[in-house]
Amino acid sequence: MKSVKWVGAHVSAAGGVQNAPLRANEIGATAFALFTKNQRQWKAKPLDETTITAFKTNCKKYGFSADQILPHDSYLINLGNPDKENLEKSRFAFYDEMARCEQLGLKLLNFHPGSHLKKMPEQDCLKRIAESVNLAHEQVGSVITVIENTAGQGTNLGHRFEHLAYLIELVEDKERVGICIDTCHLFAAGYDLSTAMACESTFEELDQVVGMHYLRAMHLNDSKTPLGGRVDRHHSLGKGHIGLECFEFIGKDKRFNGIPLILETIEPTLWPAEIDLVQSFHS
Repeated sequence: MKSVKWVGAHVSAAGGVQNAPLRANEIGATAFALFTKNQRQWKAKPLDETTITAFKTNCKKYGFSADQILPHDSYLINLGNPDKENLEKSRFAFYDEMARCEQLGLKLLNFHPGSHLKKMPEQDCLKRIAESVNLAHEQVGSVITVIENTAGQGTNLGHRFEHLAYLIELVEDKERVGICIDTCHLFAAGYDLSTAMACESTFEELDQVVGMHYLRAMHLNDSKTPLGGRVDRHHSLGKGHIGLECFEFIGKDKRFNGIPLILETIEPTLWPAEIDLVQSFHS
């Protein structure tokens, strides 16, 4: 399946996670992302067997394997939180997110690394994030933790390739850690993607510093923020500062085959056309 481009979007799970595969199918997606619970609340009721069975049935019906699905954890979680009590709260919430993925038969869990909140050195915060991941791996037996790069907004870590490499270095089980590269975040953090040549250079640096073999997923977003602006503002493909050449590059390059390529662009009505566009570059 590594010859295939899996392109989709982050779809709504309103009414239950079992509805997400239906919504992905409706937009012509061959991959999708979802939240397995309300992303702005700490707790959610446990998944019941009926919901779990319906989700698995719908995934099978519409041809989505676990490799094509990218669950995302809650935005509230900060695995590098300097405050001990809030750190524990984040860790337990993360364990629950991983357990929900395992219940649904999913392999991956996408997460933002964490923030030092100006209360601890960057390196100490990165160590705390890696420790959180190691503890999560002990709690839940199979799910792969997928670190998403950030735009460098505020005190968020993960906006430099070196951050991602350091986290991976500190994670004990290398088989259960990967990265998700968000194109908007990458550009906002100062990595140029505006031409094919710039993309080649940026992804070569990613390979040298982190290793492309750790790439488990991507978020395909144009950027309202200029290069190096360090603000996370997504745009529709071709309508922002990145431009279409980047997404053509990704569509044509075999290194991005066989992983979920997920749109988080700002106009859901355009998702079917954006999916077709990226797929057209592949063919």
